[in-house]
Amino acid sequence: MIFRFISSCILACLLGSSGQPHAASSQPALPRAKIQSISSKRDGQHDFDFNIGIWKTSIKRLRHPLTQGKEWIDLSGTVTVSKVWNGRANLEEIEANGPNGHLEGLTLRLYNLETHQWSLYWSNSDDGMIGRPTVGEFKNGRGEFYSYETLNQRAILVRQVYSDATRNSYHFEQSFSEDGGNTWEPNWIATLTRMSARTTLQMTSPEGNQAHDFDFNFGTWKTHVSRLQHPLTGSTTWTEYEGSSFVRPVWGRRASLFELEVDGPAGHIQGAGLRLYNPQAHQWSLNWANSRDGFLTTPMFGEFKNGRGDFIDREVFNNRAIFVRNTFTGITSNSSRFEQSFSDDGGNTWEPNWIMTFKRDHN
Repeated sequence: MIFRFISSCILACLLGSSGQPHAASSQPALPRAKIQSISSKRDGQHDFDFNIGIWKTSIKRLRHPLTQGKEWIDLSGTVTVSKVWNGRANLEEIEANGPNGHLEGLTLRLYNLETHQWSLYWSNSDDGMIGRPTVGEFKNGRGEFYSYETLNQRAILVRQVYSDATRNSYHFEQSFSEDGGNTWEPNWIATLTRMSARTTLQMTSPEGNQAHDFDFNFGTWKTHVSRLQHPLTGSTTWTEYEGSSFVRPVWGRRASLFELEVDGPAGHIQGAGLRLYNPQAHQWSLNWANSRDGFLTTPMFGEFKNGRGDFIDREVFNNRAIFVRNTFTGITSNSSRFEQSFSDDGGNTWEPNWIMTFKRDHN
């Protein structure tokens, strides 16, 4: 669920031996001063293990960055970090309050086994959209991550730094630069202190509306996957996989994280999908990543009507523009069905290429 899959004819180029189809998206570029870090072969897939747990956080946010402003806003709250893919990814949830209101967001961190770097994706619960990732790595106990952004209609660099990590505390700082990285202005500073493992957090959860459309999917599922080997070629050859999936709630059930792990004759598939609800548009965005390259694909958008969920986007496949559709049907308390289809005739006809059936695992 929550992903687009490309035909096996280009899997070797995208993924090597992992067997996980993936939308054809390019890796974000790093600031020029940091490109050489890609050559590092250090295995950093457990660099964020120190971060797993529940944390008390104090945040200082610069109200108007890159304006010579000196007004800072204080927030305080909690951060919860849980493992994904046994630590090669993790999900961070933050909820904080201050004089300017309530903040609720998340960061999905994904590790790339080939480049030995992390990609950090942020989303705010106000719009449920994923921003451009910051990309980087840890060296000598310090994690530095960079991206390009636009602020006040100007291109800037963004740097995020994790430092001073101990078992029970660490420091986070975000800075902006508008001179190519020569100088940096901090605008988000957080200190975090570990809370008791027995602490239970109550996340905000508004009742009603479509924000709970995916509640049916929470839990552990026995999962069967059927994959069409060569979509849009007239092929009728399918490959089968068996395994399991697990779905956990995020933002008080207004988002969720889906984890899939299956095996079959064509190999092993391990991936994760992040589903985010936009309360303004009353729609969901579905975002997918596989465990090999650690990047999110282009999101799909849609909603549920009459017990059926339809999500669609436009992709390039075999050098042709096509539509991609994900559909959830047959929903009961103990089962459901997912189908992905491609259309190369503007949506007049659809060819299924990825089908998953779910049966609740009561063990």
